[in-house]
Formats: sequence, structure tokens, C-alpha cells
Amino acid sequence: MTDASFDRRAIPNGARVTRWPAADGWELRAFAWPAESSQPRGSILFLTGRGDLFEKYLETFEHWHRQGWTVTSFDWRGQGGSGRLTDHPNCGHIDDFDHFIADFETFAKEWQAATPGPHVVMGHSMGGHLLLRGLVEGIIRPDAAVLIAPMLGVRSIVPPFLAERVAKLLGGVGNSARPAWKGNEKPHTTETREQLLTHDRTRYEDELFWQQSDSALLTGPPSWRWVIEAFRSMRELRRNPKLKEMRVPVLGLVADADQLVDAKAAHTTLAKLPDARVVRFGKESAHEILREVDKVRNRAIGEIDLFLSARAQQR
Repeated sequence: MTDASFDRRAIPNGARVTRWPAADGWELRAFAWPAESSQPRGSILFLTGRGDLFEKYLETFEHWHRQGWTVTSFDWRGQGGSGRLTDHPNCGHIDDFDHFIADFETFAKEWQAATPGPHVVMGHSMGGHLLLRGLVEGIIRPDAAVLIAPMLGVRSIVPPFLAERVAKLLGGVGNSARPAWKGNEKPHTTETREQLLTHDRTRYEDELFWQQSDSALLTGPPSWRWVIEAFRSMRELRRNPKLKEMRVPVLGLVADADQLVDAKAAHTTLAKLPDARVVRFGKESAHEILREVDKVRNRAIGEIDLFLSARAQQR
């Protein structure tokens, strides 16, 4: 599943990087890699995590593209190559997660109308959270969905209700669009950003390459408003009674040793879905399961391929 000849630090031939205008005119940076087959396998829309850029997943996109899938992705508003929403350089800010959902709804409808089925949506971390929200709220109904280390809770030394209360207290003083902390992926940790994300040094360095190639792609810490809205959105999603009514088949990949998102919250939430299978990873995997060492990554991709073969069949 790992192609040593594939260049992870170049946009592949046949792929396009474009600008996509949201309903309010804000432009998101988008990626499209149409299938080369006259009979495509189907279409995948991949939703990235907080602070991500779609180039981080080119290697995995290549795997699916080689199987005949059309692969599409985009950078969320306010991060990656989709601009910033605050004057603070590189700070990932959003006023309300509903803005993310609105962008997702419009983009996904256009994607489904323009690409061959079956249609599959995958989401990593924040992208997994927003995907599950979209499924539960009925803004999209793909043939299948994959949640990878979904952000359904965050790892914290205090209970979620208290962490949310502290975020509101601290973020409510002054400009809530300011960075919530300096550097790293979370505050008050002795682990490096690399340790939190992956055990694979070269894949971690791929992200640094893209950020150094274009400084506009670098997204640093979130704003306090992002943190506050994330807590609210996660809490409301975990409590949403419509989870038990959502019929789209789901595969969940959860890293139990994840130090960024709360694996227990993921297990509890995914257990409410009527048609979900969960694959668990142990201490061998950090947060970015699809960018882990080959043994972990290959297992994850293998599980996804088996799921797609069974639940996203060609008509």
C-alpha cells in the first residue's frame, strides 16, 4: 500500500488545485484528482483536520486514485491555503462552527452532482467531527463515511464541562480571536508536536516541507473563539438524539493512545450509531493514523478498503 516511487512533496500529474467560492464569496483552496478510468470506482471527499492542508494526504490519495477513485479535498475556511479570519498571523480562527458546516454543505452538494458514484466522505479529526455533524444534521447523505481519529472530545486533565467553562472564562477576556496558546497542538504538554501526531519522522517532515514552501499554508494554534466553539459543537453532537437515527454506514478508526482527541468520547459516540464499525489502534498510533509508520498506516488503509468494498459498491 506504500508506493516508494510516489513523490509526496509534489502535486501529482492530473490533479488540480483551484479556488472554490463559498456562498458568501470567501474562497477555499480545493484539490481535485479525477479518476483516469473510463469506469471510475467512485468518488471520495476527504475532510482534513484543524490546521491541516490537503497536501499532507497526497500519499493516501494516490492509493485510492490508483484504485480508480476520483479524490477531492479542500482546506477549511481560515486555515491552510484558505486564508485567515483574524489579524493574528497563522492563527486558526472561526466565529462559529456553523460556518464550517455551511461551507461543507455547499461544497459537498456540488461535489456529489459533479462526480461519479458511489460517493464516500472521509474526515480526519476536526474533519471527522464536522462530517458526523453533517450526517446527523442531514446536510449530506453519501453511500458511506469514514471517521479517522474523530474530534468528538479532546484530551484534557479536567472533565469536559470544566474545560469548556475555563475556555469560556479565559477566552471571554479581551479579543477572542487571539491565539489560545503558543505553538504545539495543545497547551501544557511536554510532548513535541511530532510526538502528538505520528511516529513516522519523514511523513511528519512532509508537512514541514509544504509549510516552508509556502508560508501561507502554515496554521498555528487556534483562537480562543475556535476553542470555545469546538467545545460547544462537540458537546451538542455527543448529545444529539439523531445519532441513533443516522443510517449511513460508518467506519471509525480510533487511536486509543491519542493525546489530542478523546478516544473514549469517540467510542461512546460511535456506539450510538445504528450502522458503525470501529477499528481500534493501541500505543502504536498517535493522532494521525493515516500518516503513521507503514505497519499502522497499511492496516488502516486495508480496513478502509475492505469497508468500501462491502459498503460502497458500484451500481
